[in-house]
Amino acid sequence: MNGMAMYGGIIPFGGTFLVFSDYMRPAIRLAAMQNLQVIYVFTHDSIGLGEDGPTHQPIEHIQSLRMIPGLTVIRPADSHETVYAWKSALENTDGPTALILSRQGLPVIKDKTVPASNLEKGAYIVRDCEGTPDVILIGTGSELDIAVKAGEKLTETGKKVRVVSFPSWELFEKQSDDYKKSIFPPEVKKRISVEAGVSFGWSKYTGDKGKQIGLDHFGASAPANTLYEKFGITGEKIVEAAL
Repeated sequence: MNGMAMYGGIIPFGGTFLVFSDYMRPAIRLAAMQNLQVIYVFTHDSIGLGEDGPTHQPIEHIQSLRMIPGLTVIRPADSHETVYAWKSALENTDGPTALILSRQGLPVIKDKTVPASNLEKGAYIVRDCEGTPDVILIGTGSELDIAVKAGEKLTETGKKVRVVSFPSWELFEKQSDDYKKSIFPPEVKKRISVEAGVSFGWSKYTGDKGKQIGLDHFGASAPANTLYEKFGITGEKIVEAAL
């Protein structure tokens, strides 16, 4: 794919399980160094792939890709976000893009505060409240729907909740300081990130007073729903952490 991109005339893309990005790392690094427009479509992005077990369940891989300079990593939450993730990849002519997609089917996040086109800003408000939020819930990929449902339960208890979709750190960091503060007001210290992978790195956005719900150990062989429940990546755990 790197050679095809260097030759020109086409935009090469390839797909495989996210866990196998380990084998591709040298080529991905070279694509980033050479500013090549290569698109990686990584699927089976979490414990959600289920019974294949811990050898095939990526835990640390999303963060390891985010650490590569010049690589844009996008983890969309539904089919609408995926459209704009692909659009961003096609428009990113300065370097490679990695799309991080699930194995399991994901519901469309309905009744958003703003349309999914805001994915191109890296992070945007999916559900909001009147006034200053008591807590901000941050979700990516398959965990955004979990965060949205947790937000609904917290709202029912009288809490003011903002839910943020955060598909791309790299796209978000390109935005203005004013935009970043509009998503994460400095005065709102209670923030919770939810991502089915290592929690390492999320403190940059949750802050010292925030919490991270993730997976800081390897997975197991079981159906996806069982694993999410077993490992505590659920709406109930988000509500508990928020309260």
